[in-house]
Amino acid sequence: MSTPAPTRFSRLLAMVPYFQAHQGIEVAVAARDLGVSEAQLIKDIEQLYVCGLPGHAGGDLIDIQYWDGYVTVQFTAGMDHPLRLTGTEANVLLVALRMLLDAQGALDGDAIRRAMVKVEAAAGSSRAVLVDDDRAPREHPSSSSLRQAVAARRALRLRYYTPGRDEVTERTVDPIGVQVIDGRSYLDAWCRESEGRRLFRFDRVRDAQVLDEPADPPADVAAAPIAMPTHGSGLPVARLQVDHDVLWMIEYFQARPLTEPDAGGRVIAELTYGSREWLARVLQGFGGRIRLISQDPESAAVRTMIAGAAASARARYAD
Repeated sequence: MSTPAPTRFSRLLAMVPYFQAHQGIEVAVAARDLGVSEAQLIKDIEQLYVCGLPGHAGGDLIDIQYWDGYVTVQFTAGMDHPLRLTGTEANVLLVALRMLLDAQGALDGDAIRRAMVKVEAAAGSSRAVLVDDDRAPREHPSSSSLRQAVAARRALRLRYYTPGRDEVTERTVDPIGVQVIDGRSYLDAWCRESEGRRLFRFDRVRDAQVLDEPADPPADVAAAPIAMPTHGSGLPVARLQVDHDVLWMIEYFQARPLTEPDAGGRVIAELTYGSREWLARVLQGFGGRIRLISQDPESAAVRTMIAGAAASARARYAD
């Protein structure tokens, strides 16, 4: 199969300034640098023989000399520098890199920043700055260890915070990969304690220790596509009415939205929780902007706890 035309065209545009900067280079070395075979490179050079300025006379065409396996440029026809990115092209790349940086953990943040600097340098003065480079989030301390374990295929010892139970647990996991879901980085791994595949959000990992043993997730599990975590059976589920200005809590606490926003912007969602005390404390913290509407005995007990806490607070200010 021949090289796609856009790919070859881009390479031809870059070849003249490349050879201008590497006069007398061996064909074998140039082919390796440009990522093509020697045969393809010779075809490209022959194509350049008939390219140049309008007029297409002898003095208008690009003059590349190819003798005994070496290449020199005699006339560039004005193609002395590689093409620059347009402002639009540069900004598309920068926005994509920014999204990777905002994911916090999936890739090395320093490597992404270096790539952004290179894009800006390649764009030069043609770039219209649309990305605020000063707002880059700081990488979580455990992110490097998580990436290292995935790359080296080593097991991990984690201390992990689960907001639904308001607790930090220790787990030994066998990494499978890293996933970016809705702008968040997750470690996809087999949890030995749970004996199941789990997603661990990078920013909830309190500590990560790379172990001196290979990761060994079940082969059938590692080969299967990842699924988003679901509500676990055995734990109570509360149905909530969430006001529009605190809808972010649905993603933060991994709740499941059941409805689209109503006329007032409110959404009905379900939240799995570990204890009545935890749910009562969370709802109190939102000051009435989240209403517990489920009618099961557990929810009734939580409402009683909240009402009691509110009455106690009012009594303190009665005088």
